This record gives sequence, structure tokens and C-alpha cells, in this order.
Amino acid sequence: MRLIEYADREVLAMDLANLIAGELKNALLSHDTVSFAVPGGTTPGPIFDSLSAANLDWARVQVMLGDERWVAPDHEMSNARLLRNRLLVGRAAEAAFTPFYIDGLTSAEAAETLSPQIESQLPLSVLLLGMGADMHTASLFPGSNGLEAAMAADAPALCPIDVDGQDIGRITLSRRVLEGAMSKHLVIFGDEKRAAVEQAQSLPALQAPIGAVLNEATVHWAP
Repeated sequence: MRLIEYADREVLAMDLANLIAGELKNALLSHDTVSFAVPGGTTPGPIFDSLSAANLDWARVQVMLGDERWVAPDHEMSNARLLRNRLLVGRAAEAAFTPFYIDGLTSAEAAETLSPQIESQLPLSVLLLGMGADMHTASLFPGSNGLEAAMAADAPALCPIDVDGQDIGRITLSRRVLEGAMSKHLVIFGDEKRAAVEQAQSLPALQAPIGAVLNEATVHWAP
């Protein structure tokens, strides 16, 4: 794990967007298409705003989420909705997007249906991750129903997850997929999350899932 500190969040967003754009361009030099997985939530929004204007061949970029809540794409809690509003605009509107939510299917059924398609896009060319203070990443939540299966070495590309106390189910890329990405970036803000990511490196993977995917990752931190 390599840690990069930034003066503030605005600088982080601009610098990281430029870095990711450069990595995608380099990957496109040797591949017909490249894959790019991103988080939901509010943290990556400013990064997406800058990245969407990057001058690269977006039509050859396959974009997917690291995880999704099991809600319709127009729901306010949908990660796909955030992506369409913040990343898949401007130049980046030409990118191909693989949504995980399939109307009429359960998260488990959709995971089984979509996993072969995701497999065809592996290894991920570039992976951008977020992390909660509980040391979850994507929807790999400590103590969640489905975590052990999603963390297994032979897990399918996509796995269903149910979190205690949450009414909405989830679907997530498995540990194997996240760990195998060619380039990995984790964005965190504040002292609490910095302490959490440092602690995660010495904890069991099921207790701190983020720790399982930090090998060769770059952590981008701002206060």
C-alpha cells in the first residue's frame, strides 16, 4: 500500500482524475477495450466531475460499479443514478456502462446472470474504491450475510450481500475481482478513515474487508 497525502479534497479530486485518465489512456494503447470500476456514494462525485471531461477514447471504456443497492436506476439511493449524473456525461457519455440492477430479478439472480459478462472484462484495468469507517469497501461489509462467499478465492465476479439493519439488498464485485485489478486506488477523507485503513492491514479479512484488497493499492487521503 502506498499513501499519498493531499492538502485538501479539491486538489485530491483533480489530481486523481488526471492520474486515472492517464492510466486509462495507457491501457488503451495495448487493449481494444479497458474496464473501469468505480464506487457509489458522495465521495467520488468531484472526481467524476473532472474525469468526465478527460480527452480519451471513452467509447472503448467499459464502466461498472463496485457495488449497487437493489433499487431501480431512478431511485435516489441508486449508485447508477449518481454515475449517470456525474461521470457518464460530457466526453465520458460515450463509455459503455454495465448496470447491475435488473428489474424483475433478485440480487442473487442478477449476480448469477451478470457474472459471466463481468468475467469477460477482467482483470479490471483501473479500480477506484471508497471505504467506510467500519472498513467495508464496495458492499463487502463486516458481518454481512454473503460476505464469506464474496471473499472466497473461487467466488463469482458478482455476489449478493444483505447487511443487518438495512432493508435494501446489495450486489457487489467479489474480493477476487477487486484484488486482481491492474491498478487500484482508494480514496478516503479525514483522520478516522486514515486510522481505519492503517488498522485494517493487521486485521482478519472478514473483519476488515478493505485490508484484503490493499496490496499494491494507492491510498489517496485528504483531511
